[in-house]
Amino acid sequence: MELLDITLREGEQRSGYTYTTEQKIAVAENLSELGIEYIQLGFPVADSQTKEVCADLDITAKTTGIARAIQKDIDAAADAGVDVIDLFAPTSDLQRSHILGVDREELLSRIDASLDYAHETGREVHFSAMDGFRTETGFLNEIISRVNADYVTIADTVGSQTPRMVEETLTDLATDLSQIGVHFHDDLGLATANALAASNYGVGKIDVSVAGVGERAGNTALEEFVIAQSREADFTALGVDEGQLIPALESILDILDEDIAPQKPILGKGVFEHESGLHTAAMLDTPATFEPFDPADFGGQRHLLFGPSTGTGAAKKLLERANLDPTDNRIELLLSELENQNKDLHLKEAVALAKDVR
Repeated sequence: MELLDITLREGEQRSGYTYTTEQKIAVAENLSELGIEYIQLGFPVADSQTKEVCADLDITAKTTGIARAIQKDIDAAADAGVDVIDLFAPTSDLQRSHILGVDREELLSRIDASLDYAHETGREVHFSAMDGFRTETGFLNEIISRVNADYVTIADTVGSQTPRMVEETLTDLATDLSQIGVHFHDDLGLATANALAASNYGVGKIDVSVAGVGERAGNTALEEFVIAQSREADFTALGVDEGQLIPALESILDILDEDIAPQKPILGKGVFEHESGLHTAAMLDTPATFEPFDPADFGGQRHLLFGPSTGTGAAKKLLERANLDPTDNRIELLLSELENQNKDLHLKEAVALAKDVR
């Protein structure tokens, strides 16, 4: 299975967000080093940056640019120098009629012609069925059977799908799913769950973005998908360097000046911080009691915090780590000292404080 990172393209589709050429180059280099196979740089016909970025990039990952199924978009993508031209067209009856104002036969004709033209550039060609998951299955199968592309991506453009709906669509496809890609939005909070469902059905490509960055509610979060997928009993191996996942994505967010909520899964500042007395007491012995996975496996780090909420169990274990007998008096004194601190203490600081208790 391969991953296509859409952070740079989807991120700029949000109102008020733009990235510099230097930012895009740095992010693409980081993603390629992490092991991402495809990196979508932008929409070449609508920007000049994609060409500038391609000119300065020397990476293993393949660069992609999106293009409508029209000649000038394909020319712009080829001129920009991307490795992959990703053609897209609205395929659901709703979007086809209201966006393009054409019938199904005219849409198929346009797709056929644009794909032929794109192949003449000598580049790898993908096709994305915009609003594909709301496209009538018979027509979707007809499109897939006619499309000559390395991948046909089915897009949940408005984020309306659930895992069961995704499975139903994939079950009805009369094609080799290893040549199918999927693209999800998080409007219902299900982008990662939908990507996992598609992965379990054997699709060949998943679109992801760092921290789920993307228009509206965002997209399938790269870190969520990689870690969740790795926990599946029969997971499909990815080419991602898991041991560098968290620090690499934190670096990318810094490069892009992107802020995320403290409780954002995996990358949020507070996700691996534990302060509850019950939690810290147990985790001093066995961290897995209150963690779904060891963050160190993905380059992260947990932080056990001690302060006013620390209980007797945690205080006892802190004293033991300080090589002191955890008598009732020492426990009481340590809890009092923790109560008087102006801030929560990390584990090393808390052990140092415990050593001073006599």
